[in-house]
Amino acid sequence: MRKRTAVAALIGLAALAVSLPAVAPRRWELRSREDYLRGKFDGVSVSWDGVLALAPKEERIAAPQEEFYLSVLASADGAAYLGTGHGGKIYRIGPDGKAELWFQAPEMDVTCLVEDRKGTLFASTSPNGRIYRITAKGKGEAFFDPAEKYVWDLLFLDSGDLWAAVGEAGGIYRITPQGEGRMIFKAAENHILCLERGARGDVVAGSGGHGLVYRVAPDGRGSVLFETPYEEVRGLALDREGRIYAGASGTPTRAKREEPAERPAAVDAEVTVTVSAAAGAAPPSAAQVPPVSPTAGPARDGGALYRIDADGTAKRLWSSEDEMIYTLAWREEEKKALFGTGGRGRIYAVDREERTALLVQQSSEQVYQLAPIDSKIYVLSNNPCAFGRLLPEQRFAGEYTSPVLDAGTQASWGRIAWDAALPAGASVQLQSRSGNTGEPNATWSDWSPFYGRPEEQVLSPRARFLQVKAVLRAQSGQASPALERLSVFYLQANIAPTVARLELLPPNEVFLKYPDQEDVILGVEPSLPDPPAKKDEPRMALPGRRAERKGFRTVVWDAADENGDGLRYALAMRKDGEKAWRALVEDWAETTFAFDTLSYPDGTYLLRLTASDAASNPAGHELAAERIGPPLVIDNSLPVVKGFTATRSGGSLEIAFQAEDAYSRIEEVKVLVRPGEWRVVFPADGIADSRTESFKVTLKLPAGAESEVGVRVRDAFGNVGVFRQAF
Repeated sequence: MRKRTAVAALIGLAALAVSLPAVAPRRWELRSREDYLRGKFDGVSVSWDGVLALAPKEERIAAPQEEFYLSVLASADGAAYLGTGHGGKIYRIGPDGKAELWFQAPEMDVTCLVEDRKGTLFASTSPNGRIYRITAKGKGEAFFDPAEKYVWDLLFLDSGDLWAAVGEAGGIYRITPQGEGRMIFKAAENHILCLERGARGDVVAGSGGHGLVYRVAPDGRGSVLFETPYEEVRGLALDREGRIYAGASGTPTRAKREEPAERPAAVDAEVTVTVSAAAGAAPPSAAQVPPVSPTAGPARDGGALYRIDADGTAKRLWSSEDEMIYTLAWREEEKKALFGTGGRGRIYAVDREERTALLVQQSSEQVYQLAPIDSKIYVLSNNPCAFGRLLPEQRFAGEYTSPVLDAGTQASWGRIAWDAALPAGASVQLQSRSGNTGEPNATWSDWSPFYGRPEEQVLSPRARFLQVKAVLRAQSGQASPALERLSVFYLQANIAPTVARLELLPPNEVFLKYPDQEDVILGVEPSLPDPPAKKDEPRMALPGRRAERKGFRTVVWDAADENGDGLRYALAMRKDGEKAWRALVEDWAETTFAFDTLSYPDGTYLLRLTASDAASNPAGHELAAERIGPPLVIDNSLPVVKGFTATRSGGSLEIAFQAEDAYSRIEEVKVLVRPGEWRVVFPADGIADSRTESFKVTLKLPAGAESEVGVRVRDAFGNVGVFRQAF
């Protein structure tokens, strides 16, 4: 019997609240696969459509402690072989779980383990790579020496020949059962990293350097099936229909091109193959850098999974910015491709419908190799190294820890709500904890008691950050609880707005709104049967064009609210020496205000801007911020001319006077004797920079000059005074 818990009414209310300001609660919700993948999984999986359920059971197998492991082989007799890194050791773990040292290679790394049809073990090593044939415990011999630095992968074909992928020369060797081999395929890159048996009796290979997928015929002829934008193709798998799955990872060797998943790309380019003896292989021109080692720490370069169909069409099925694909396997029984990643130690599955689910997350950072056998999958992990089996059975319990919710400010927590499908005997319980650091630490609160009901008040203390843990349990391994949606409601603490800038434009300067006009296509043909369809981009918001309007002053400011509240403004003015503020405007929504100063007495004033979030908060909870601006001088009085004298001497006129203004400096003075033109004159000290300036100027009188001189004085606010006198 199944029961379903629902919170439709509450969630419907919250959907409206998401877009509202601080007066309304906000909702944080997890409901998609992408939402959940930002958290941490312990015994819990997430489906392609964002449902949490119990993960497949994992069986840990005790293995000798090593720095890291590089290879695993599941033998037909029920034993498993492990190849180590930096120790050159091969361990055998018997069906009884007992581990024993099986072979010690002189090289540091055991990169690959395979068996031939007779069950004989073969191992490849690096650096200074060799291939060993191991016939019994402690008994092994060098089978083939390709004289290459790295031997990355081995593959037996039906003919009994052994193929070996090598680097740094970047190629493939074919080795006979008698141990005689030669390079049959030479790649343009430094490394061939992986080999997989093809559907046509050929071999599919992945490279390191430019991330290519090759098809290589038995005679060594090769072609490029697909070029990825990544550095390495580390894993390959094929299904029964011949479709190729390729795991690409690493730092791109060139800028990644856009690869929409819905737009496949078909590539099938022939490659010129150079066949030469191993010792004579010339090194490639590219930088010789081996692929990423398990000791390199968490991967952060990202990767992608591609499917290449039989017609050569390639399609991206999965990608990540911070997870690299290390290993890949096809499960024919389930019709799924499984791949393990580095960075978060996850195993994903992609089905035939191209839907990706997370099966399990390891405690190790890298899932380095998957080795399927029957219904089980051997899993080799590193950082730290671990070995185990992924079983088809379901776990009985698991935990999911959410990503940290950042409320943006101190917040009061509301209700926690969830929606789940619960078979008989299954349960979902939630817990929460809170703190004031972005990463949970010892300063955070303890995990709350379990929330067992689908709607409960969050018990964690008021804070900025919150984290939720879901515990899933089942009494049977056949049916799992399914957590479909998780919501937390919260109310931000109200924070006062901030005013970052309060400025005045120069006197008489205003912004004019651009006029609205009909959109007209420039150069359009004159006879169109129908008007062109409109699909316009949003217009860029323009502040307006600047213009001059006598007597106006324009105030501009920038203000913000951390809660995202809508702000309203009040602007007030106070004359220097007075105590009372005069309101210029209240409940103003814009961040520009222009006013006519002609109705105010001349003088020096202070401006005060108040920004309030009252429109978004209930009465008593609103907050405001104030800022005093720079001094505002109102000067609408005309400058005057005093002490004017004029003395004529023949064809010259000597004038002297003082120009004065009550509140602003003298900016420009001109004189005129008709029929001449206005001429700029400088004060006696050579620069007009004060409210009082003295002038003494000798003018050359034009022919037929009138007996009147005019003086035009302009102050810094654009006020113009004119004086005339006969001489």
